[in-house]
Amino acid sequence: MTQEDLSLLREQLGTILLGTIFSFVGLVASAVAAIRRRREFLVLLWFGCFIGMYGMRLLAQAAMALSIAPHSSWPDRVDVFVSYMLLIPGTLFWVELTTGWLRHFLWWVSTIAFVIGVIGLGYFAATGSRYKLVPLNNFLAILLLIAVGVMLVIPTLSRRFLQVQSRVLAVCLPAIAIAAIYYNLSGLFHFRPWNIEPAAFAVWVFALGYVAAQRIFTNERRLLSIESELETARQIQVSILPRSLPTLTNLRIAAAYEPMSAVAGDFYDFVQLDEHHLGVLVADVTGHGVPAALISSMIKVAMQSVVRLAADPGQVLCGLNRILSPELRGRLISAAYLWIDTENHCASYSAAGHPSLLCWRSADSQLERVESNGLLFGVSCETEYPVCRLRLEPNDRLLIYTDGMVEPESLTGEAFGERQLERVVRDHRSQPAPDFLQSMLFELRSWQPRATPQEDDITLVVVDVL
Repeated sequence: MTQEDLSLLREQLGTILLGTIFSFVGLVASAVAAIRRRREFLVLLWFGCFIGMYGMRLLAQAAMALSIAPHSSWPDRVDVFVSYMLLIPGTLFWVELTTGWLRHFLWWVSTIAFVIGVIGLGYFAATGSRYKLVPLNNFLAILLLIAVGVMLVIPTLSRRFLQVQSRVLAVCLPAIAIAAIYYNLSGLFHFRPWNIEPAAFAVWVFALGYVAAQRIFTNERRLLSIESELETARQIQVSILPRSLPTLTNLRIAAAYEPMSAVAGDFYDFVQLDEHHLGVLVADVTGHGVPAALISSMIKVAMQSVVRLAADPGQVLCGLNRILSPELRGRLISAAYLWIDTENHCASYSAAGHPSLLCWRSADSQLERVESNGLLFGVSCETEYPVCRLRLEPNDRLLIYTDGMVEPESLTGEAFGERQLERVVRDHRSQPAPDFLQSMLFELRSWQPRATPQEDDITLVVVDVL
């Protein structure tokens, strides 16, 4: 290697080092954004694309200066491609950090930059002219820097149009903007600039990286706070459910409650007056998540107001409907209430738009479907609910459930449905209530593809008559 080659290598050593660092950081940032797949990580994706593309251009320029690949056109193509396309991720980065008309303005800048880039690359491919339209990109870059710079240095505008307030950017951007405008003006007016671009870009990358990290950490803290609040809500909701199953003469009870998310819109409760009388309430609020969970907690409070009517399912549902309907604000609730009297071997049942009560008759091995439905809660404050009377025999089994039990779909799109539910009841009729309940949930999970997430809250109450 000649002295001239060594001298040239020393000149390009900083460019190679910065190009390698920028490319690596850009690759890592883009990979993290791709893995997380959340809207708030788009700012990290555009940051990664921007710095990665610039790093690749530095390496391509160093390769051309050192004649590392004299017979390859790739360094030249990379340089041209980045020259035309670098402005796009740089603009989209700021789109994620701005609001109002500034955000729309930056969208238009990125769209125009894309059009110019496509035309410029097409012109390069057709004619070999490398930088014919680059001056237009330089002009757009100057507009972008001026627009963002003005927003950063004027506090009132910054608070109005920028989602992140950063002193680092407020200090760094004016100096970087002057350097960048100077460099872009050299492209417009064809004079040779001082080679300050890599150093200025390094400072610029530090400032942008700081803002991207600040934005992401802020969002992560907000999400952690939300998750903590959801966990608190989940604990509160669990606390309003029965802590233990009631113990009655000649009855064995099992219950399953599986929310789709941290909190659920399903609810169940027991009203035990003595060892011979039990009321079972199961309800399902339309929708999911926190709004449905808040309404389900209201059912617990409302139920306390109608306990005195526990022996009359129709009156229990009428009372709940009158209390809840004015507060539902467009949401609906399905509910079912079963009153069991083991002393007289009978039961009564009423429902409000709820799936049928299933009653397995052991004596003749028949499954009886009991329908006694009125309107859903939330449709009308004044409505009547019909009551169905049942005679109970030893070894009979009663099932009350929400529609999360019948809605899961198989790989072919077939719902689990009432037919499969009845099959499971028949196939596992000899199991005790707790074992039967676990078999039912196992069959339900097996019906769905393994990777399919739960799509609705599931509640199932099983009552065995002994």
